Amino acid sequence: MTRPAPRLTRLLRPPRLSCLLRPLAVLAGTLLLAGGLTAPAVSLPAAAGAPPVLRAEGNRLVDEGGAAHRLLGVNRSGGEFACVQGWGFFDGPVDDASVRAIADWNANTVRIPLNEECWLGAANIDPRYRGAAYRSAVDGLVQKVKAHGMTPIVELHWTHGLYTGNSAGCSDVHASCQKPMPNARHTPAFWTSVAETYKNDPEVVFDLFNEPYPDRATPTAAQAWTCWRDGGTCPGIGYEVAGMQDLLDAVRATGARNLVLAAGIAYSNDLSGWLEHAPRDPADNLAAAWHVYNFNACADESCWNRTLAPVAAKIPLVAGEIGENTCGHGFIDRVMTWFDDRSLSYLGWTWNAWDCSSGPALIRSYDGTPTPFGTGLRDHLRALDT
Repeated sequence: MTRPAPRLTRLLRPPRLSCLLRPLAVLAGTLLLAGGLTAPAVSLPAAAGAPPVLRAEGNRLVDEGGAAHRLLGVNRSGGEFACVQGWGFFDGPVDDASVRAIADWNANTVRIPLNEECWLGAANIDPRYRGAAYRSAVDGLVQKVKAHGMTPIVELHWTHGLYTGNSAGCSDVHASCQKPMPNARHTPAFWTSVAETYKNDPEVVFDLFNEPYPDRATPTAAQAWTCWRDGGTCPGIGYEVAGMQDLLDAVRATGARNLVLAAGIAYSNDLSGWLEHAPRDPADNLAAAWHVYNFNACADESCWNRTLAPVAAKIPLVAGEIGENTCGHGFIDRVMTWFDDRSLSYLGWTWNAWDCSSGPALIRSYDGTPTPFGTGLRDHLRALDT
């Protein structure tokens, strides 16, 4: 999810009620796994020191010593939209004090959404906020996150590609909204560049694409999953698509062995075909990503038991975004409980001082003062030490 800054008129992605029925029908055929997974001992957020170098081992994330590790923290939105709108690199401060405030919540991870055109230096971006200047600003935040002992996840949020079909976020070819899939024209080059930047910085995690939704364009779920993995010419999408395999290949071709996340379809809320269509990773360091909000199709424990538990039994699972549009925390409390019982990872959306005025916002100010929604996440993370 992205809450565009006040300079945009579209403030909150709607519940997408029209997309709720089809994913449920797809998920209904998935095997039920009623019981919880065995919860291994985990390493909790460290107060200081470098974040761990993570790898996927079976269905767990582990550190260099083989101890299980969970990614627990927040998203820091802004890097995906401020630059393309021509007014900055981030929305709000990303200085040391503001990053320390995240760590003070007992977070050990910060997910950083990025913009493809700003990173690559596209001509339509204000020269002040593109190319080397943008990459330097992003790396400044990455290094601050690491300095506070937290894992940075760099994630591709907004991309190039003209899409005006079902659930289109905008009619702009440029990277000014969420597109249904990455594009073959620029996105592999983006990940080649990012991987070259951080291949010798293995504490950094890569999240290939924020919220794929090829299922809103293609006639069938099977076509959507094929598009998701293989890209190419996808029904209903007018540009050539880069699939998850293309992007993972671009990363690994650089020699980078960093942990990589690949999110499912239906705005990352549907993992029903993930295992069957998982991209091949020569580094064997891949995890599944999933997003959930109270208005999504898969937003209750019965769906999670049917569709998430089988994935989590085979491969590490990270809930890259959890949130709700009530400014309360009753829904995420249920999500966190389900994930805690299975020793899985989750990140709250979002560490931006919007005070819930236009979407799930964890804070009122960048000193870490929480909203009622943020209070639930903050108190839960702090309680994990006890």
